[in-house]
Amino acid sequence: MTRSSSDNQTPDASLTQDESFVATSYKGLSYPLGDFAPEPGTLHALPGGVRWARIRLAGSLGHINCWVIDDGDGVAICDTGMNLSRCREDWDAIFAGPLADTLVTRIVGTHLHPDHVGLAGWISDRFDAPVWMTRGEWLTVQLLRADVREHIPAEVIAMRRAAGWSGAQIAESEKEGWGRIQQYITPLPLGYRRICDGDRLDFGNETWRVVTGSGHSPEHACLLNERAGVMISGDQVLPRISSNVSLSATEPEADPLGEWLASIDRLLELPDDLLVLPAHGEPFHGLHARLAALRDEHHDRLDELAVFLETPRRAVDCFEKLFRREIDQSVLGMATGEALSHLRHLEVQGRGAREVRDGVWWFHAA
Repeated sequence: MTRSSSDNQTPDASLTQDESFVATSYKGLSYPLGDFAPEPGTLHALPGGVRWARIRLAGSLGHINCWVIDDGDGVAICDTGMNLSRCREDWDAIFAGPLADTLVTRIVGTHLHPDHVGLAGWISDRFDAPVWMTRGEWLTVQLLRADVREHIPAEVIAMRRAAGWSGAQIAESEKEGWGRIQQYITPLPLGYRRICDGDRLDFGNETWRVVTGSGHSPEHACLLNERAGVMISGDQVLPRISSNVSLSATEPEADPLGEWLASIDRLLELPDDLLVLPAHGEPFHGLHARLAALRDEHHDRLDELAVFLETPRRAVDCFEKLFRREIDQSVLGMATGEALSHLRHLEVQGRGAREVRDGVWWFHAA
């Protein structure tokens, strides 16, 4: 039995962690299909034996793009949507319509977030199909699903206090409880098929190379079809929003923004003329322009932040330098994680330092 969630319940933004509040330029991109998107329950054919499904989501993102890849006598599905009734309805319509009497051979998850693998277990059970993921994503999602504690861990509360949250903000967050990710990800199989950076996966008559990145998630997998000039980018490259890159209590001394920037440098080595198939938004050309915009915007923010830290600041004090929108309680967790990732990267670079006063982190220029 799996727990389903009503579409009337809008998942908290922190469950998907797809959208950053750092504004980035998307100049230099072109959209060969314009603003076209498939209607729910339908598929649209693209090069490389790929068909595009747009699965509806609740919340600000509104949708996730999922990809149906020809795989011999059946199809592979890359990314699935969340465990929401509207997502299941969209897949039911696809399985009864364009994929009627078609075998699903495997499910590929680009990364662990619920909008990407929330229905991987559900589809796996339905077709007795294995799930393929990188080890970093698989183990992390299994760990998160297994965490059944009722209350927010003390380490998370301490980190929020260290970032400058008020007592009222912490109390409000405690009302949300813990472990809600289980609601949005159906149980996954016990076993999986591991994919690694550089692996070449044969789907029918096409070969796809695994290209990994990190920062947004531990070991995010993109799929590159070099013959067809197509890349399924997941959240590693999005055309109009920047993926959230957050420091979290699970690895408080990590440098996720450093990993994110290093991943951008690696992706810039790929051909610029690829048709990029993103998880959110429309397929686009202009990979290098988009990667450069993502890289440059973060570097600009880091430079501004380094100057701002000439006076000691808490993470919450840095919102005004990082974000172009008001940060309210609904997005406070994501904004805090992203602010901390920038501050931590300045520490790693030797441009910033941290002092602890009464449990609060004060960052200053080094």
